[in-house]
Amino acid sequence: HTPMYFFLLNLALLDLGCISTTLPKAMANALWHTRAISYAGCAAQVFFFVFFLSAEYCILTVMSYDRYVAICKPLHYGTLLGSRACATMAAAVWGTGFLYSVLHTASTFSLPLCQGNAVNQFFCEIPQILKLSCSKSDYFREIGIIYFSFCLSFGCFVFIVVSYVQIFRAVLRMSSEQGRHKAFSTCLPHLAVLSLFLSTAMFAYLKLPSSSSPSLDLLVSFLYSVVPPTVNPLLYALRNQELKAAVSNTYIFNIHKMHASLTGV
Repeated sequence: HTPMYFFLLNLALLDLGCISTTLPKAMANALWHTRAISYAGCAAQVFFFVFFLSAEYCILTVMSYDRYVAICKPLHYGTLLGSRACATMAAAVWGTGFLYSVLHTASTFSLPLCQGNAVNQFFCEIPQILKLSCSKSDYFREIGIIYFSFCLSFGCFVFIVVSYVQIFRAVLRMSSEQGRHKAFSTCLPHLAVLSLFLSTAMFAYLKLPSSSSPSLDLLVSFLYSVVPPTVNPLLYALRNQELKAAVSNTYIFNIHKMHASLTGV
């Protein structure tokens, strides 16, 4: 199970990075009653947000393959997911996120902006920046890149769904009802969060500007940018019995250590 924990570590880092890119600045702005952000700060926020979010989606795709091999091809698990293969897949995930982020950031911030400088969102979101553009050709270039990106994302989603279908077929052949219940209760929430992320992100990036409202845009952006990175650790880590036992043992050890320091024992 070492590959699973290796991928969980990567997922945790990406979730932390995704949340840290948007929420601290939004909370600071709310605290100081301002919505100001520098041009360079906005570009940096777009870069890191797209980087972490796209890499996270890639690592979830890799993790679905890991689960498929572990359940459907257990005898080949050590061969297909050795340390070298895991390192290669992780490097591909981070590299894909970086290239994808460079492409979108460079394309978005090469647009001439002449519709003001107010972004109606709690972070610098590409669709909101595109509304400020006055160049139709550059605007449609970025829209084309977004459509192409979502075609690739949908391909990854199909791969994830097919992997889970194969897992469900293998699980249904299990004689243990408890094992089937555990597998379904683990896999179905994963698919639900992925579906929520992809559907809301597609709505946010592919909808027509004329069909949007500020309140709906805010809700949709929150659903795809904050909810999945927040829920993922609960679904992928805290449902794992070994990780829960490790967290519990660490907590108990720290309590005993604190008690010993206070009592002098």
